[in-house]
This record gives sequence, structure tokens and C-alpha cells, in this order.
Amino acid sequence: MDSVDLNVLRSVLEWRRAGQRVVLFTVVQTWGTAPRPPGAMLALREDGVVIGSVSGGCVEDDLIARLHDGRIPADGPPVQLITYGVTREEAARFGLPCGGTLRLTEERVGDPHWVAELLERCEAHEIVARELTVASGNVVLTPASKTDALVFDGQVLRAIYGPRWRLLLIGAGQLSRYVAEMARLLDFEVLICDPRKEFVYGWEEQHGRFVSGMPDEAVLSIQTDERTAIVALTHDPRLDDMALLTALDSKAFYVGALGSRVNSQKRRDNLAQLGLSAEAIERLHGPIGLHIGSHTPAEIALSLLAEIVAIKNGVELRQKKPL
Repeated sequence: MDSVDLNVLRSVLEWRRAGQRVVLFTVVQTWGTAPRPPGAMLALREDGVVIGSVSGGCVEDDLIARLHDGRIPADGPPVQLITYGVTREEAARFGLPCGGTLRLTEERVGDPHWVAELLERCEAHEIVARELTVASGNVVLTPASKTDALVFDGQVLRAIYGPRWRLLLIGAGQLSRYVAEMARLLDFEVLICDPRKEFVYGWEEQHGRFVSGMPDEAVLSIQTDERTAIVALTHDPRLDDMALLTALDSKAFYVGALGSRVNSQKRRDNLAQLGLSAEAIERLHGPIGLHIGSHTPAEIALSLLAEIVAIKNGVELRQKKPL
């Protein structure tokens, strides 16, 4: 779940607890080229205030108009389906690409208990499925896995929610600052570990959270999971390898370390001598990043995050620099 979805649900919870009427829209199906993917959400408050997005803007305007012109009555059914873009004229009217169609659930939020529980479970780094029955509006939360996807059969919507993707940076040097800034724009939660006090200055203005302790302790303390990436950037094997020994045996979906091809091979040999299994060492990305001819810190950060995002999204790496 990204921060947009989290903010939508937090607002739903806040508005309902304040006694305000709220309608939650969720994209459940798309055909052709649609502006937003299934699972995207928008919350509409009784006075027309919105948060979130289900399209490029025109559909949002129509949803607000539906509220003001009475097409969303307070005593209407708990859930109904809305479809945009069936005809070429309607697609053009709502700013949808040619052939694009999206279907939404229009859900009147009653008791917000499920919203609070869902947010709590996401904060605890659980992956949760929300099953919404269209006929009754009943919501049930059940455990889910990272391989689950949104499913809608016309009667029940099963949407998957989970914690934000995280990036743990070992080292607080110049490169880490570029990586942290770009990762924040990509909606990663950024964590930094560096026991060297000399490198902490200036991070107060950065959007990241420091994790205390040595690198291996940091990997353990954040309860590394399948939505966590870990990158060692200190260029100091005493710190980098300490983190890698723990990270490569964790559930992190990406583990990488800064270094040339020669140094990366030396690191692999060193990790083997320290007792790390060949299977774990094989998970190490080094040199890090996609091959874009990067030289400056900003270019290296871009290369690294392009690789991390590709792996997160299940895309085959075609620009990887050979070892």
C-alpha cells in the first residue's frame, strides 16, 4: 500500500469518527488503457471534499457532481457499481484514453471499525485482504500474502492491502542522501543506519528515519520482510558486510552493496569465508543498479532505484551490467 492509499483510509476514519458521511470509491475493473489501476481509492466527504484518485481528474469531478445533484442519496444501497468509458463519447468526456473503461464500487462507509483495524494491521507490517460483499456492504478482513492480487467477481471484492515498501540504507554519506530523496518521491519509507556520528550532520532535513545500533542489529530490529530493500553504501566492509550477513538471510526482496565488479566479487568471497551459504550470496546485487553509464551520485541513485523498482514490480532486468 502506498501513502496515498493510507491517507485515504486515515481520512475515512477521521471523518467517520467525526460523524460525517463518507463514500469510498474503489477501482475494481479496468479495460483497455485506464488512468489508475484496480485497487486505487478515493474518499468523498458529505460536503464534497475528496482525497485520493481514481482517474486523471474528470471522473473525480463527476463523482462530486453525483453527490451534489442527489445521485448519491444518504439512504441508498450500501454498495453499487459505476462504470465510466463504455462509449467513445463517454471516454472522451471523462478524459479516458481511447478504449479505456473503468468500473468502481461506490461504498457508503458505516461503522469505521474495519478501517481502524486495517490501518493497525498495515502498521504492524501485515498483508491483509478486505472482502467487500456488494449486496450487503459487509466487510471482512483476512490474512493475505504478497502474491495475492485484487479479485472482483461482480459480487465480492477482495482487495489486498499492506505496509508501505521500505528501503534501509546502510551508511549516511552523500550517495545515501540522493537515494533517500529519490526513494521518498517513489513513496518508499526510508530508514538509515550509520553508527559513525560524523555522517549524521544535515540529515535533520531529510525525509528518513535513523535506526540506532550497528548495521546487523538494524536489519533485525526493523523486522525485515518481503517489502523491504536493503542497500549497503558505506564502502567500508566492516559495516557493509556486517549488514549483508544478516540481510542476505532475511526476507528482504532486494539486497545490494555499492562497489565495482572486482570489489563485488571480493565481497562475495569474503561472505563465503564468513560462513554465508552460496544460495544466500547469490541473492546479492553487486554492482548495484541498472547499467545507464552512471557516474555522479545522482545518476548512481537513479540507477539503483530503477533496479529496485523493477524488481518490486516483477520486471525482468534487461539493462543489468554484467559481472
